Amino acid sequence: MADTERDLTIETADAAPIDAAKGAEIMEKFEKESRTRNFSFQPLVKAGYILCLFFTLYHLVFASGMMTTQNIKHHAIHVGLVLILGFLYYPAFKKSSRKKVAWYDWICVALSAAMPCYVFYRYLDWTSTGFRPTQLDIIMGTLLILLVMECSRRISGPALTILSAIFLIYGMYGRYFPSVFQHRGYTWTRMVQYLTCDISGIYGSSVKVSATFIVLFIIFGEVMNKCGMGQFFNDIANSLAGHTKGGPAKVAVLASGFLGSINGSAVANVVTTGTFTIPLMKKTGYSKEFAGAVEATASVGGQLLPPIMGAAAFVMAETLGVQYPVIIKAAVLPALIYYLGIILQVQMRATKDHLHGIPKDQLPRIGQVMKERGHLLIPIVFLLYMLIWSGKTVIVGAFWTILVTIVVAQLRPISRMSVKDICDAFVTGAKSTVSVAIACACVGIIVGVCAQTGFALSVASAIVSIGREAVPDSPAISLFLTLLFTMVTCMILGMGLPSIPSYLITATIAAPALVELEVPAIAAHMFCFYFAMFANLTPPVALASFAAAGLSGGNPMKTGVASVKLALAGFIIPYMFVYNQKLMLENVGILDGIQVIITSCVGVLLIAAAVEGYLQGRMNALMRLFSFGAAVLLIDSQPLTDIIGVACLIVILLLQKFVFNRHNSGPAPSAA
Repeated sequence: MADTERDLTIETADAAPIDAAKGAEIMEKFEKESRTRNFSFQPLVKAGYILCLFFTLYHLVFASGMMTTQNIKHHAIHVGLVLILGFLYYPAFKKSSRKKVAWYDWICVALSAAMPCYVFYRYLDWTSTGFRPTQLDIIMGTLLILLVMECSRRISGPALTILSAIFLIYGMYGRYFPSVFQHRGYTWTRMVQYLTCDISGIYGSSVKVSATFIVLFIIFGEVMNKCGMGQFFNDIANSLAGHTKGGPAKVAVLASGFLGSINGSAVANVVTTGTFTIPLMKKTGYSKEFAGAVEATASVGGQLLPPIMGAAAFVMAETLGVQYPVIIKAAVLPALIYYLGIILQVQMRATKDHLHGIPKDQLPRIGQVMKERGHLLIPIVFLLYMLIWSGKTVIVGAFWTILVTIVVAQLRPISRMSVKDICDAFVTGAKSTVSVAIACACVGIIVGVCAQTGFALSVASAIVSIGREAVPDSPAISLFLTLLFTMVTCMILGMGLPSIPSYLITATIAAPALVELEVPAIAAHMFCFYFAMFANLTPPVALASFAAAGLSGGNPMKTGVASVKLALAGFIIPYMFVYNQKLMLENVGILDGIQVIITSCVGVLLIAAAVEGYLQGRMNALMRLFSFGAAVLLIDSQPLTDIIGVACLIVILLLQKFVFNRHNSGPAPSAA
């Protein structure tokens, strides 16, 4: 055994964390939101700092309830501030100066500042009966649309801007589109009025979630990072799993999952945790591609993991009009099953290739970690109390949690923050909000056009019709085809976009197709959210996978393929909770709940075995196919299919134990 097992002693030089400069380079390459200006003119540096601080303090004061204002006014202030920060910090082109603000950007800043002022000026007229837009309303509205689209182009790239432009064209010239998508068409005046003078477009629901939930939880995440929560999660994961087989990979899964649930950015999470975990995984013996894939899949999965889900839980609750605990209950089991699938594949890969963990004497002790940073769990517990049991709104809960985090951090020197540290966290939170908020504003254009023209219903009808016409006499197959088309739609729409805007688009356009087929609304929205997230893993636009490949030195496309294999259970889970709502713990008794949990775990185990080609020993191609087929039987939790699926697992175990295992248990080279 000594000849086949790898020497896993972690040498500092070989497993050292990736330096910060490399991490920043990766962030800039794969997350356009990181390409910001660094001013050389000190007064401008200070002015930007003060403006970001004002941005955060304004939203905290609003969340506290000390200041109340009408929705459209608050949304206008939010969008105006975001636009100002966007044009200040993001250059127009790659070759534009990163040290100073161009003259045309100052014009954009001035126009951005004028937008909320104009809303306050015209508010009473807009809300009066029989409002008719003036020529100035149309001019200012047109400028607002152009500012939002241009700012989105700078920050997130051209995709969302082009998509919003297509929807504007569709809104005006709908009469020329094919019959299924045809509508009467609207004048530019009507379009602008709807999109900018009401809470139905840019100042509508997508900006509402940005101006309330998203900004507060981004600030919360930055405060947590500043007081050392990221290091705490990493140390806890190391102490729990670092010494087990393939320990560093399991550490990456746990740490990235915990942190990803808070920060809501897959790429940022990859860079934050991957700089530590990827070198250790490579040192352990995992291939570059597999190490990158583990980090990418775990980071994306953090946005699926309650209680925060990268703020998606609150956005989904707002969109569906349900209480926050309903979303958490529905999301918890699918998320845990997703991570179980990753852990099982990591374990199988480590067992198959004889990869040990890190010696215990080189790992932090859990008692010492809890002694030093365990108090940082208090804000998480407090947040759960505020969200579930206090009866307070999410906004109020987030506000008080931020304050509690600041107070709790002062309890021990290792996490203590100075006033400057707190201000720095607030400033970083403001800058981090800009990219998501401007994307939400741009999504508001798309959502507004969809609402005005009925486009979402048209898409739903088209998707459903394709599914029904393909196999008209089989509702089950029609539903499956509709799910398949919806999945593809969500993944295309989710390419290259932040998670929340991606969900908002897919929920608007794709979810109605499933609701039309009597899929429960929460299952339909969760289905769309899952596949919008998985767009970050799936080539050709797999930003999280490509960022992880940049850190690991692996081939980006191979890392993307390895990520899809690792997350394969996650691609199947949405189908499971559509066909079987018990997985979302809806109207489930104790016995039914136990059955769902057992069959889901068995299904994930079979999928992991099929992907890795290993269970008790190595599996040939036929057995892997047999294993995957058995897993498919467990998607729809019916007694007969469940019994057959479990029986298949037993057959595989017996075959391996008595026939194949003794012949196929030798080591083999690791493969991505």
